[in-house]
Amino acid sequence: MEIILYISALLAAIGFLVLCISVGMTLFGLKNTLNSIAGTIAGIEGQMEGITRETTSLLAKTNTLAEDVTEKSEKLNSVVDAVKNIGVSVNGLNASINQITTSISTEVSKNEEKIAQVVQWGNVAMEIADKWKQRKTIDQDDVEEATNEIVKKSSKFKRRT
Repeated sequence: MEIILYISALLAAIGFLVLCISVGMTLFGLKNTLNSIAGTIAGIEGQMEGITRETTSLLAKTNTLAEDVTEKSEKLNSVVDAVKNIGVSVNGLNASINQITTSISTEVSKNEEKIAQVVQWGNVAMEIADKWKQRKTIDQDDVEEATNEIVKKSSKFKRRT
């Protein structure tokens, strides 16, 4: 029975040896993996430093741009106020024009009959002027005709004598 005890101790020792070897191999594999992860992390640290620098630079540019936008916005506010004032002035002008147009329309409506009479009298005056011109033309034609007849008669009279 003692032999069984030695064999079982030997088997336990061999099992422990196999366990130690497998743990050692696992640890060596884990060492390679951890070394690879350490290299990756070192690369990430370098990239993070670059990202940090770029972010700082971008933040500075953003602050400068924000200040510029603020200044231009303040300047634009005065332009917007000026345009608003122009709009108010144009609205006032439109209101005045509307009032004038309304008053003219009202006065025209009130004096519509008088305006019609003025137009009629104007037409009558134009007809009289046209007839006067025609009469003048006719009178001149008559004068010229009469003059020509007198000249003819006087020339005939001179020939007879």
